[in-house]
Amino acid sequence: MNDTSGFNPQQAQPAARPGCFSRILPGLMAVWVGVVIAICQLAIWAIEQLTYSSSMATNDPRWIIFGVGGVAIWLPLAFLARIGPAEQANLFRGWWLAAMAALWMTPARLLVMTDSQGVALIQCVALGGFLLWARWRVSREETTLRLHPVNGWPVGLALAGGMGALVLLPWVAWGALGSLMDVILGGLTAVLAGLAAALILQGILQPGGRAGQAESGPPGFWTRLGAAPVVLGLLAFGLGVNGNEWLLLLVLPPLGWLAVAFWTRSGAALPVWPAAGLALAVGISGPLVWIDPDELAAVVTSSSGELMEWALRAGVTGVLIGLAVTLLVWAALRRRPAVARGAFMAAGVAAWLGLGLTYALVGRPGFYGEQLFVILKDQPGLTAAAQISAAPLRRAAIYQLLTSASERAQAGLRQDLGRLGMRFRPYYLVDALEVEGGPLVRAWLAERPEVERVLMSPHLRPLPAALPVEQGTDVAPATLPWNLSMVRANSVWDELKVTGKGIVVGQSDSGVDGQHPELASQFRGQNGQNDYAWYDPWNHSAAPVDIGGHGTHTLGTVLGKTVGVAPDAQWIGCVNLARNLGNPALYLDCMQFMLAPFPQQGDPWRDGRPELGANVLNNSWGCPVVEGCDAGTYQVAVRALETAGIFVVASAGNEGQNGCSSLADPLAIYPEVFTVGALDRSGDRADFSNLGPVSLFGKEIIKPDLMAPGVMVLSAFPQNSYAQLSGTSMAGPHVVGAVALMWSANPRLIGNVERTRQILEQSARTYRGAVLPLCGSNGVPNNLSGYGNLDAYAAVQMALAEK
Repeated sequence: MNDTSGFNPQQAQPAARPGCFSRILPGLMAVWVGVVIAICQLAIWAIEQLTYSSSMATNDPRWIIFGVGGVAIWLPLAFLARIGPAEQANLFRGWWLAAMAALWMTPARLLVMTDSQGVALIQCVALGGFLLWARWRVSREETTLRLHPVNGWPVGLALAGGMGALVLLPWVAWGALGSLMDVILGGLTAVLAGLAAALILQGILQPGGRAGQAESGPPGFWTRLGAAPVVLGLLAFGLGVNGNEWLLLLVLPPLGWLAVAFWTRSGAALPVWPAAGLALAVGISGPLVWIDPDELAAVVTSSSGELMEWALRAGVTGVLIGLAVTLLVWAALRRRPAVARGAFMAAGVAAWLGLGLTYALVGRPGFYGEQLFVILKDQPGLTAAAQISAAPLRRAAIYQLLTSASERAQAGLRQDLGRLGMRFRPYYLVDALEVEGGPLVRAWLAERPEVERVLMSPHLRPLPAALPVEQGTDVAPATLPWNLSMVRANSVWDELKVTGKGIVVGQSDSGVDGQHPELASQFRGQNGQNDYAWYDPWNHSAAPVDIGGHGTHTLGTVLGKTVGVAPDAQWIGCVNLARNLGNPALYLDCMQFMLAPFPQQGDPWRDGRPELGANVLNNSWGCPVVEGCDAGTYQVAVRALETAGIFVVASAGNEGQNGCSSLADPLAIYPEVFTVGALDRSGDRADFSNLGPVSLFGKEIIKPDLMAPGVMVLSAFPQNSYAQLSGTSMAGPHVVGAVALMWSANPRLIGNVERTRQILEQSARTYRGAVLPLCGSNGVPNNLSGYGNLDAYAAVQMALAEK
């Protein structure tokens, strides 16, 4: 349908020949758009990474940066669209519309950045509203802008959509789908973005002019070449969130050239913007549907072989395919358009078939993600079990109490979930279930009378290839490492003849290299007998293995033969963080295993053996908001572990640059947990080591409890190597090793968590390092260094004196 209302060709004035400035003005404006987008996106991405790594505690001004940048682009384009050179009227009007579409998506930046479904929903609503508004505006505008009737849909969809399918191939091969809701929202966003881009591009690529003036003819080659990427780039600017903005900015702009090739070489026999919009949508859907934006955070998947690497590979490959297809279409339709259309139609059908085969044979079929962690109201009480004096009997009683009580409390919910065909996994250490489901299921669960609250339980999508095993660059120490000397572990071995024998350490981390010479002989599961000694809920490995190295390093500091505090202690292991994004359920899997180990193919509820559980737990991890946890997620769990006589140690975390109260994530925030901050070699607090106070349910708690070495600590690493790492993750294991020495020296202390804590506090050396910031009182304990620095020798001496 043509709309020329208010336009009288007889009154039109001849178009003036474009001047030099008129010719370069679009290029200058394109540069301005690119610079503003780059600056804003860099600032937004930096804020997202900081917010993600600091447990979402940082103020989130992303919407302000986005809004200011959007207005900085929109205003000059609005000015040029109205009074700029007439021959560029359609170009600037199209760019102005694209900037408007991006601004309409500003509210998505107000949401928590990990709410990817909420972000997608807002973007869908914004794009849908923009399409209705733009279509209405175009129909009323006094302009030569044409909206052609749609024709040739079968040819257009097979041809253009097939070319889009080729661009999508690398995403299907190397990505993975999220939940069904993720796919629906991501796909709808892509469709609406593609339609918006095509509608805008059609207005740009036709003859130009302004009401009352003669048409200037279709835009030139270079104008067409530059116009399309700017439109797609502006839409990408609006769509991006939490890491995938860079992928969208990489992938979307070149897709515009494919649309240009169809429009300028196809002739009238091919359809216009709706069909082209759907073709663009296929290409746009790659980053939106096949990649989880949460997994693109640098702190999560920036290591070698992780998702970021595969996503960039898919993006670059998709762009190259798109450019090749564009050149092919351009050349073929120019020389033999009739033959080319038939050939491309057949090729389009083949491309879709190839896409399906790629998904089935090379991809990862199925839906991933969308889990909920449901915490029930009636958590079992432990008062009766706490009165049992013998630690082994007390532990067994707690296991029996928790499993039986939780099974009764969950019976009705389990029955209803089973009746509805919903998969779930029950837990007893916290009376909770992990349930597969999306927003509707979450709303239903939240309304049930037995449910206290429902948390998210994020799951990483599978990778196309196994991650490479990390390897350190250092060698075994020739002399006593400085960190062991600082805590005086060597004095315990040499003078007191205590090395940790008889104590079982529980290690929950990225895994353990069970063949490493520092650790192999202390593993309780010798001769391949890994039941009750090793559990891997991530990858279901049958024997100890560690890909990332973090777990091997931290356990090495606990009990390594030459790098550990308690070299003769035993260990059992569990994988709770094989990749760097966990969830409440995975962390709880390992905590339950440490209380009552079970066979690898066994049932934690029926086959647990509390007498084989760990004495002291190392937890060099935290569960922040981005992983689904809140402040109360694990408090009942650590309270049960403490009551069972298990000494729980947690590292303080590494966001100390954020200042006071940076210590904010479970497990380190709980008074039942012994929390450890990091020292450097000179005895100063490491600047990354988190600070208290902790505010927990209206009560202020002094944290950390103690300080230990945590900067450039040498320890074991996979593939028989060694590495020097820094972090509070390196500090906590020193205290775990010290507890193993204390309980080995005096078995009467085993299970007496309260007295062991008192000895560690009383034997600590005064912290004499840098004292800023104070974060409250500078007495002892305080929110910078707790009770002071770990002194393993003094602690073991006091333990030996206990009767």
